Amino acid sequence: MIINNGPLSVVLLGLCAIPLFEGAALAQDTALGRDLYGQHCAVCHGADLEGAADWRQPGPDGRLPAPPHDETGHTWHHGDAMLFDYTRRGGQAFLDDLRVSFDSGMPPFGDILNKAEIETILAFIRSTWPMEMGAFQAERTAAESGN
Repeated sequence: MIINNGPLSVVLLGLCAIPLFEGAALAQDTALGRDLYGQHCAVCHGADLEGAADWRQPGPDGRLPAPPHDETGHTWHHGDAMLFDYTRRGGQAFLDDLRVSFDSGMPPFGDILNKAEIETILAFIRSTWPMEMGAFQAERTAAESGN
């Protein structure tokens, strides 16, 4: 039985549709993030987020190769603010501010990608992680912001 309560029915129908639109927006953002990742990140971190071969072993220049962004790497160990800043400013600038003596090969992308694009790439990467890793990373993000 369908009850027609005029404007109330329209409001309720609209509220029921919100999750559908959010899901569609998330799928579009994930697709855009995948595309941006492919254009800007895959050359070093791999098309399937697998990272460089032997990523734990320094190369001839002393730098560690690009790590994977999938569940086998350590990206999920870091909160969103750290990942964003590392991407925007580059690894070396980020580490220098922390006084960490590590030679990072991660270039800065802040002049190439805008804030929304970096966030979209990071959202795509997060979307590939198993649920428990995503939950761990969400806890790190909350801790960064003091929540």
